[in-house]
Amino acid sequence: MNEFFPVLAGLVCGVLLGSLTVRRPLLVGAVCAVVAGVLATVLAGEWRVSWAFLLIDIPLVGVSALVGDVVSRSVVLRRISR
Repeated sequence: MNEFFPVLAGLVCGVLLGSLTVRRPLLVGAVCAVVAGVLATVLAGEWRVSWAFLLIDIPLVGVSALVGDVVSRSVVLRRISR
């Protein structure tokens, strides 16, 4: 259950990235993943055990953001093609 926030934060970041027009989406996505990953580690209290949990939370947010981005873009493209 501790991994709920990183997945949810990643999906939100991905949906926002899919709907925004930014100049450098990879940079914005990486910054979002790092910030949300650190926040997830701190909110879950995992930092008290080890900061190594960042190595799990940051990629988890990044992969979730990628999935959210792909899904949001596919939904938009399906609506446009109709």
